[in-house]
Amino acid sequence: MKELTKGYPAKVIVLFALPIMFGNIFQQLYNITDSKIVSYFVGPDSLGAVGATTVLTNTLIGFVIGLTQGFAIAVARFFGAGDGKGVRKSVANMVSLTFLFAVPIAILGKAFIRELLVLLNTPSDVLSDSSDYAGIILMGMLFVSLYNMCSNILRAVGDSKTPLVCLIAGVLSNVGLDLFYICVLGKGIKGAAYATVISQAISGFSSLFFLLKKYPEIIPKKDDWHIGSTLCKDMLLAGLSMGLMGCIVNIGSIILQQAINGFGTDILTAQTGARRLFDIMMVMVYTIGFSMTTYASQNMGAGRGDRVRQGVKHAIIIDTAITTVLIIFCFIFGERLMGWIASTDNPEIISNGTMYLKIGVVLFYVLGPLFILRCTLQGLGHRIMPLVSSGLELATKIGFAGIFVPMLGYFGVAITEPVSWVIMIIPLIISYALARKKI
Repeated sequence: MKELTKGYPAKVIVLFALPIMFGNIFQQLYNITDSKIVSYFVGPDSLGAVGATTVLTNTLIGFVIGLTQGFAIAVARFFGAGDGKGVRKSVANMVSLTFLFAVPIAILGKAFIRELLVLLNTPSDVLSDSSDYAGIILMGMLFVSLYNMCSNILRAVGDSKTPLVCLIAGVLSNVGLDLFYICVLGKGIKGAAYATVISQAISGFSSLFFLLKKYPEIIPKKDDWHIGSTLCKDMLLAGLSMGLMGCIVNIGSIILQQAINGFGTDILTAQTGARRLFDIMMVMVYTIGFSMTTYASQNMGAGRGDRVRQGVKHAIIIDTAITTVLIIFCFIFGERLMGWIASTDNPEIISNGTMYLKIGVVLFYVLGPLFILRCTLQGLGHRIMPLVSSGLELATKIGFAGIFVPMLGYFGVAITEPVSWVIMIIPLIISYALARKKI
């Protein structure tokens, strides 16, 4: 376990963030590899079928991930305050609340996935494959919940390395299972989904094993299991705030996805390939912000508001440097990477995907500070303004999907998120400026 309440803030943040960043990059590299395997061995249309399900599955899974992140704020705050019993009680509540939500989400999501895909105007030539793929992925919801619950508990007490090890084990298994199911067994897109679910189980159970083995002192005792307490209600509000925030963002993406699907399979394939590349670059920016939730929570628990202010300043400088490097990389290698990931020389796919990448990465100068301020506010216990900011993103995506995308075509899609970031950061700046005076 590691206290983030001591040491030079920039160094502490970077050392804590690096394992999370490497883990997320590794996950995104897997997503790219998975896309390459599907597009090469099954066909480019199958990549489009996977892409058609992404926003829906991400919405459901993202809600659970947001919940566990919100629940872990209490764990980090008690840990920063040196309250061992508080840590155990918050862990007990976190376990109960996580699966209280995860089970019905998995069941309802799987039951209605095809109807949701139809509502999204999913192209008929990929609808069946998309429905099969998403249905299998949602079977792994409980494994996703287990991994994120355990990994967020570990990060709350300063251990960001163990979740990385567990994630790498799952990702490496996933690549091998992908090749086995698709190339050996010939299961096609269903095989890719089964491989993902099994790898999620590996990550989930390995993280549970290490949590129990390495940190028995934070495992709840019999008298720590008390659901319905004030602590439970406070954790529920924090979890719902973060879960709904991600859900609101993804609802906007679902609405935008409907517009993308209407452009046909080539644009859908371009969007899927570009998004795979885009996500791996985004990881390097938002991980610094994500780390600020734990950093701010621990330091507020220890009564060190001065370190929170220093940490925000240092984190923004770090993200600005990362963004500059990513812009240079994207403008040099963007087209070649798009052609490779989609396994095609189709100029429509490559040019549209590259356009999406270049527009988005330039606005990472806004996205980095946005994540830093939002996650810091969450770590400080502010729940409303991050939700308001996400609501502005939803409104922007709805407006663009209905007005600008029909007028501007896929270019309208490419500028939607960057424009929403500029709008979203305004209330966060105001809210942090006010909160900064009180810490």
